[in-house]
Amino acid sequence: MNRRTTKTSTLDIQGTSVAVVNSPQGDYISLTDMLRAKDGEFFISDWLRNRNTVEFLGIWESIYNPAFNYGEFATIKSQAVHTMFTKRLAS
Repeated sequence: MNRRTTKTSTLDIQGTSVAVVNSPQGDYISLTDMLRAKDGEFFISDWLRNRNTVEFLGIWESIYNPAFNYGEFATIKSQAVHTMFTKRLAS
């Protein structure tokens, strides 16, 4: 996204501020802000531990973010744990 053509605003949804990024390519709502409103810190951290989620986010960022940091992403990806693996350990 070109920062010159994007605009960030917020919506107030039942007392929770949710960020919205408006750009020529489309509008984006912050899922993180929405989840935080409903005890979302747990859900966000659990979701981001899933290797499939991290891989999806990496692909998304590589397509849509010209400033994507591949080196930092490789570090994050190597630390992600696949959900199936953690479920087997808990059994």
